[in-house]
Amino acid sequence: MSNTKVLPLLDASDAVAPCCPPLTERPFTAEEAETAARMFKALGDPVRLRLFSAVASHEGGEACVCDISDVGVSQPTVSHHLKKLKDAGLLTSERRGTWVYYRVEPSVLAAMGKLLTVAPAAA
Repeated sequence: MSNTKVLPLLDASDAVAPCCPPLTERPFTAEEAETAARMFKALGDPVRLRLFSAVASHEGGEACVCDISDVGVSQPTVSHHLKKLKDAGLLTSERRGTWVYYRVEPSVLAAMGKLLTVAPAAA
């Protein structure tokens, strides 16, 4: 008996931006401001920013918690910070045996970059 699951393929057109339009496009709604603030607040901690960077830059786009715990704090603190990043919608996780693997949602990086991008001047 196999425990293997077949996961559905995601179509890039199905990706939903997790946040907001560019700052220069229009003022945020209250909901968009809450979402953006939650994401940036989570990244406002240097340990969380290092963990987010470690996951985002890890080979294959995902990292085992065992590979990213060397950020100068204890393992329980690493787990706490990873949970905060996950709660803010910046990371997803998957348990494989005794380890948890984290990955950055691809749409998150795109949306955060788009949020801070200045729109090109109209010709």
